[in-house]
Amino acid sequence: MPRRRLLLCLPLAALLCAASAYSAPKTVLVLGDSLSAEYGLQRGSGWVALLERRLATQGIAAGIVNASVSGETTSGGRARLPALLEKYHPQIVVIELGANDGLRGLPVAAAEANLSAMSVQAKQAGARVLLVGMRMPPNYGRDYADKFFALYAKLAKELKAPLVPFMLEGVADKAQLFQADRLHPTAEAHPLILANIWPQLLPMLKTR
Repeated sequence: MPRRRLLLCLPLAALLCAASAYSAPKTVLVLGDSLSAEYGLQRGSGWVALLERRLATQGIAAGIVNASVSGETTSGGRARLPALLEKYHPQIVVIELGANDGLRGLPVAAAEANLSAMSVQAKQAGARVLLVGMRMPPNYGRDYADKFFALYAKLAKELKAPLVPFMLEGVADKAQLFQADRLHPTAEAHPLILANIWPQLLPMLKTR
């Protein structure tokens, strides 16, 4: 091939390689609790549904499996995950769990062990893991709240996994963005939740 034609082909090849990162279909498994299960919301208004629409709009080939269950704890997610991995064979697993452990005052060490086990299970099944962190209200005691929040960063570092530090960043301090129970965000809050998750998830979708 003449040198000039080769040089012209190189930029095209680079573009094709970049496009292929998006075109390879991926399955994203979301393992969460009521914050991801659209509790109290009209179907299709939660952040997972918003994510599906964003992927379609941007032409990113990925299917979403929302395996979130209201009231789920880390132990419940750990028990359910093996069957989900076997059924869906996801390339990405988003673990959004821990809030119910904290609200029930369960031991931080137990939540950490469960989250770690789930991350390892997902990786052994060939999936990449995105951890989604949570904070506890101050009335749970500063020591407990600090340890609970810190466990996500600790695990992300140990597992070399991407981390969304706090799912409700920009939401938790705005009472008008919560339902009457003061625990579950309104539909208006879910675009903000997706905005917190998207910057960490997008590079994983680009990676083959």
